[in-house]
Amino acid sequence: MKYQETMSKWVISLVTVSLLFTFAGCSRKSKNSENKSDSGRTVAFTNKVSFVAANGDTVSTVRVAVAKTPEERDTGLMDVKQLPEDGGMLFIFDKTQNLSFWMANTPLSLDIIFINADKKIIRIHHSTQPFSEKQLNSDGPAKYVVEVNGGYCVDHDVTEGMNVTF
Repeated sequence: MKYQETMSKWVISLVTVSLLFTFAGCSRKSKNSENKSDSGRTVAFTNKVSFVAANGDTVSTVRVAVAKTPEERDTGLMDVKQLPEDGGMLFIFDKTQNLSFWMANTPLSLDIIFINADKKIIRIHHSTQPFSEKQLNSDGPAKYVVEVNGGYCVDHDVTEGMNVTF
């Protein structure tokens, strides 16, 4: 009888430990999948944009993902939660027009730089508010827009009137 009691306790202990490991494994998987969704969307930096002073010197350069289709432009940096210091996005429009951006579904503060067809910066909105639906206008005809981390323009002396190259 003692042998059966010992074996029963041993089997119960083994089953309990196995179940604990199984549930711990499931819990770990859930946490990992949560972390993946918490990291947000990523973008590929395939091009560069340089900001050029009036004397022709390059003031700063950023690596950019390019948004040139309507779908890419509509998505922009929405749901991107991390952007390298030298990272951003270049939006290319088919024609020069007054443009307006907003920050809905964008968790990062951004500097939004409007650029005309001559590749001259015509308007910068500094350190925009994440998730805001406020319209941020170009205040003139623009063909390109560059988005970089909020504060980038101040930190790197990028100003309205400068030229850009890409």
